[in-house]
Amino acid sequence: MDNDSKKFFEELSHSAEEEVQLEPHVELAKTTHLSVEPEKKVSKKSREGLAELMEEGEGQLTIDVYQTPEEIVVESTIAGVDPDNLDIDISSESVTIRGKREREKKISDEDYFYQECYWGKFSRSVILPQEVDPDESTAALKNGVLTIRMPKINRQKSKKLKVNLH
Repeated sequence: MDNDSKKFFEELSHSAEEEVQLEPHVELAKTTHLSVEPEKKVSKKSREGLAELMEEGEGQLTIDVYQTPEEIVVESTIAGVDPDNLDIDISSESVTIRGKREREKKISDEDYFYQECYWGKFSRSVILPQEVDPDESTAALKNGVLTIRMPKINRQKSKKLKVNLH
């Protein structure tokens, strides 16, 4: 990727972060970091605080966004997410991915040594660098990787029309 493209995407990601913060209906991601030595267990107070934070908050999905000559592609690792728990909204200028990763079995808090995986609701919105066609966009899930392909709209492309005589 050339320097101009890198600069464009860096500016785009910063403006997307600012845009998300200005929208009143979007919840900001809440994160926490726990550092626990393997031989020690997490205190009950720490576990309760983490559980409360995870219940209230919404995780931010990590994504890759790149282009081909014909389309813009968004990829994200979403292993463990049921496709029925995914909601993808695409407009000509942006894409929003929302979902929920649910744990299949209940594990007692006292049995954890580490608890770093995010379980619960997550989302991510991105302003796209170029207009896309939402109606022709596709989404596929393979090996835990979500791939969204959005064809670019080329407004500079011209089309010749033939006039039909009735």
